Amino acid sequence: MDKKERARKIKMILMDVDGTLTDGTLLVLPDGEELKTYNVKDGTGILLAHLAGLKTGIITGKISKSLEKRAEKLKIFEVYQGILDKKRILEKILDKNKLNFDQIAYIGDDIGDLEVIKAVGLAGAVADAHPEVKKYSHFICSISGGKGAVREFIEFILEAQDKWSIIKAKFNNLTDLRDISEKREP
Repeated sequence: MDKKERARKIKMILMDVDGTLTDGTLLVLPDGEELKTYNVKDGTGILLAHLAGLKTGIITGKISKSLEKRAEKLKIFEVYQGILDKKRILEKILDKNKLNFDQIAYIGDDIGDLEVIKAVGLAGAVADAHPEVKKYSHFICSISGGKGAVREFIEFILEAQDKWSIIKAKFNNLTDLRDISEKREP
């Protein structure tokens, strides 16, 4: 099955954070708190996925207060931090959302993502991902992590699902971006 056929089945997009939604840089403050930067293009991509009716989620090995705030702002309700066994969490998400592996897309960058990459229906890798992640991915972004790669991955899925007319119609009817979040429930 080719990557477009795989993308047509997707109902939920899961993603890693460090090296995927971020460029992997951590700014450590004197008190030990870590700061990360996120690309607004990725955030817009996530909002577009929500407009198209797709669910989103995060599975990450690190724990970050800034991620909690970013996920809350983007209305990502499936957020799992401090996770080493990402496949176990993937199975929990599948059960909770009554989905199967073929209906999940996942994008990551490093070996901690590998077991999920091998399991999902559509696996994505950022351009600067580890070679093993790229080896098992169906879609390899032309953009590096933290630079809009997640949006590139999401747009590929939306294009394969022919969702652009739906998104444009919904986007044109929005009076406020909060309208998207009001329709999403945890």
